[in-house]
Amino acid sequence: MEHVIFANLIDFQPAVAPHGVVELDPFSLIWNASFVVKMVILLLVLFSLACWYIITYKLIYLQSAQSESEKFLETFWQSKRLDAIYQTCEQLRLSPLSQVFKAGYIELTKLKGAAEGESMSAQLGGIENVERALRKASAGEVTKLEKMVQFLATTGSTAPFVGLFGTVWGIMNSFIGIGSQRQASLAVVAPGIAEALIATAIGLVAAIPAVIAYNFFLRRIRVLSTEMDAFSNDFLNIVKRHFFK
Repeated sequence: MEHVIFANLIDFQPAVAPHGVVELDPFSLIWNASFVVKMVILLLVLFSLACWYIITYKLIYLQSAQSESEKFLETFWQSKRLDAIYQTCEQLRLSPLSQVFKAGYIELTKLKGAAEGESMSAQLGGIENVERALRKASAGEVTKLEKMVQFLATTGSTAPFVGLFGTVWGIMNSFIGIGSQRQASLAVVAPGIAEALIATAIGLVAAIPAVIAYNFFLRRIRVLSTEMDAFSNDFLNIVKRHFFK
């Protein structure tokens, strides 16, 4: 019985690949793909390269922003003079907190000389100006932090569909090949299906890191945004306590 089964397996192998194995090397499939699929793959590769550039840049930028913000907070709470803190801001330009402080300090110096002999309503108006300057600076810093991050979200949401378009096109070419040769052999179907799956795979390779990086950066930006809000409140309390009594 075992000899019969072994003989059947030997007889079965030539039927699968009577004239050799079909080449399914990814690079040769891409090279021999249709023009549309090549354009889809090229577009996805460009998306992926752009995403990795943004990921590298934002990692360095956000790490520097967080590090300089920690240094600024340490200086802010240790120093007793606002003008000395202002001078430190020039050395910590990547820190969002230093730029928020800078905007509030500049507005405060404009109001400082006139606050002594003015009425309560005028003093409250001065406080509102400082608060408005802090809010405007915070919004500007958040916009700066979010720069280019939206491209990661766009890539994460669209790249799989671009790859899917390449998949559909490759499968369509496979059916065209079946129709022209009037046979559904593996040699006819496999290259088109493999070409289609490569487009899908490259789409996922572009999308997955983009989505992970987008969520990571969004969390880091939210942390810095929360720190800016907390610092603005602390700075405003100091201003009210010492300059608008």
